[in-house]
Amino acid sequence: MKDDRAYLRHILECLDAIRAYTAEGRDRFLTDRKTQKATLRELQELAESTQRLSSHLKEKRPETPWRDISGFGNVLVRDYLGINLARIWAVVERDLPPLRAAVAAMLRELALIREKP
Repeated sequence: MKDDRAYLRHILECLDAIRAYTAEGRDRFLTDRKTQKATLRELQELAESTQRLSSHLKEKRPETPWRDISGFGNVLVRDYLGINLARIWAVVERDLPPLRAAVAAMLRELALIREKP
């Protein structure tokens, strides 16, 4: 079993990649297939990594919608022809910034716990 920190770092990497891919804005995202595909792939990996976090860790952050993130990942993988890109953009704008803040805080907390004697 991997350390939660490895999965949290991977989630942050996915979030940062998505931010970079979508930096040119909504119109670019909606019209550029490569940007769409890259963003969707990062979202899939992000969702997969959240599923691998320990229950103990997720229970400490009940305000984070872990189950919804997991379900969203399943939709991305299994219903790829039914993906609504405008809804994906809404997720990128609305949901990913608070998720990034939560994951970064979790990593900071874990680093502090590890450093205690």
